[in-house]
Amino acid sequence: MAEEVEQIMHHIHERHNFLLSGGAGSGKTYTLVQVIKQIIKEYPSSMIACITYTNAGVREIERRVDHKNLRVSTIHDFLWDCIGSFQKELRKSLVYLMNSERIRSGSNITLPVPDDFFTKDGEILKIQYKEYLRLSEGIISHDEVIAVADYMFNHYQKLREIVKGSYPFILIDEYQDTNPTVVKNLLTEYEGDRRKSIIGFFGDSMQAIYDDGVGDLNAYLAPNGNVYEVLKEQNRRSPLSVINLANKIRLDNLQQRPSEDNEAPNMVEGHVKQGKALFLYSNNERTTVETVRNYLRLHEHWDFEDSSATKELNLTHNLIAYKAGFGTLMEIHRGDGIYKYKDRVKKFVTEVAFDTEEKTFGQVLADLRKTYPRDVSKYEPSRGSQNNFIREHSDWYNNVLSLPYDIVASMFVSPDQLVDDKKQEEDEGSKTGSKRSALVRHLMNIERCIYMYHNNHVAEFLRTTEYEINSIADKIALRESIDQLVNVDDHSIGEIIDKADELGIVLKDDTLNNYKQKTPYIYDRVMEVPYREVQNLYKYLEGMTPFSTQHKTKGAELDNVFVILDNGHWNNYNFEKLFTANEDELNTTVVKRTRKIFYVCCTRTKENLAVYYHTPKPNVLAKATEWFGEDNVVDLDEA
Repeated sequence: MAEEVEQIMHHIHERHNFLLSGGAGSGKTYTLVQVIKQIIKEYPSSMIACITYTNAGVREIERRVDHKNLRVSTIHDFLWDCIGSFQKELRKSLVYLMNSERIRSGSNITLPVPDDFFTKDGEILKIQYKEYLRLSEGIISHDEVIAVADYMFNHYQKLREIVKGSYPFILIDEYQDTNPTVVKNLLTEYEGDRRKSIIGFFGDSMQAIYDDGVGDLNAYLAPNGNVYEVLKEQNRRSPLSVINLANKIRLDNLQQRPSEDNEAPNMVEGHVKQGKALFLYSNNERTTVETVRNYLRLHEHWDFEDSSATKELNLTHNLIAYKAGFGTLMEIHRGDGIYKYKDRVKKFVTEVAFDTEEKTFGQVLADLRKTYPRDVSKYEPSRGSQNNFIREHSDWYNNVLSLPYDIVASMFVSPDQLVDDKKQEEDEGSKTGSKRSALVRHLMNIERCIYMYHNNHVAEFLRTTEYEINSIADKIALRESIDQLVNVDDHSIGEIIDKADELGIVLKDDTLNNYKQKTPYIYDRVMEVPYREVQNLYKYLEGMTPFSTQHKTKGAELDNVFVILDNGHWNNYNFEKLFTANEDELNTTVVKRTRKIFYVCCTRTKENLAVYYHTPKPNVLAKATEWFGEDNVVDLDEA
């Protein structure tokens, strides 16, 4: 039995909650499986709940451990299994949460709702959990499951005791990405509760790159808390050069070492692979990313055409949107000239506390011109591109003028809503915490259904679509329907959304209608874009191109990884501070976030790593030399 498994079983014997902390490539999932098998051996009559992040993770663990006492699921499915049979309490909780606006109410529901909201024509609706939201029909989705489970765990002792009585062991993989309220509910020991589950966490706080996850369990760790930590120090994936680099980047006390298992992927003939970790830089303004690629092709023999082996990781989606084929969608989500003009008007209206009640955007502009003629430069379109865009798209502009001012002023759009990298697999829905807009999530659901159909994930496809197959004719009709969504020709996004709804593949729901009402200009613009851009966006987000996002690569293993350190005007990251932060700055949110995303990027590789930094300052180069080694810091201007 491995040392870390022995330590975990010791804590289980002592009735302790525990945390297995392991760095990238340490084989945490392997240890999770070994712990499950040992629990089954020692506690053969006890049920085990194992919670993973994705459906792909569920299938992988079920493949490794097949036992009647093991229940493997995503967190959303687990929570629904816990609360789904408490229908009376579910209805009561949902009504409370809707009226307190802790869950979105949907565009067609007027608040407050009555206590009997879920009673229609004298019949009580059964609350259901689906891939879409229709609250008026008693259908909730991912976000609502998290919110209502949190409320019910806090208010119903019977629920807590049934769950903990049913599952003496609850194990959570990749705990760092788990919603903090879920962690709190599992670890809180309520006074009066007679039953307790042993909660086991598996993960790595350095890979906590999503802001909505719990991140770490420091607040719960013994001796002050009730979670006992076990360290897994071996690395089975990375070459030695990357292990050494990663140890310098980490912000905690976990230091990895090569695996002692000669069968580990990073071992060759009893020795760990050396690999390469290069820091490339240039001070020449004419140096482009293609220049760096050519260097890696010529000197390191990298093949950028093989996207399964070599990836280029970017934080800035803007740089590659057109290359990947979704440039128009990115332009819209960056905010066009009309959207930016809206912000200009809104700023002035707020500054002078101007009355906009029950006025259209056009009426507000007309009133501003009468009331503040001398300040026209503050609220009229700025000269140049903003003014030209409005003049060239007068039909879009006139439409915005006719909309209620409050709706126009509150419209929000950002690149995150298009390309947020909340970790998902090809067969995953849009889970809690994703910043993608309801419209983009809807479009990705269409593409995901096509993926599931073509990859024979029939059960998940049927659950997502509500499509019924009762005969051979139904199967033929389904294939024809999918073909219509794949062979889009020049059809627009709006046409395909209508077609998917008409065919019953992906239905329009409350969240889509809500988005349309709250963001009509952006919605209408997207509807006109050719649907092929959605197909290209899906391929990009799912890693089917040579380009990838630094977030999306989490969990991947690649031969060669090329990381481009370019903030792209993102305030959430600071790559200069990555190298120059002092001890006090290491604890700031931006520096920790940057350090973690860099750690995740560097530890994806099984063979070679190259990091590119344009025009680094001397102190950046000094730290790079310390981390990478002088022989591995390459000035491309002299190469």
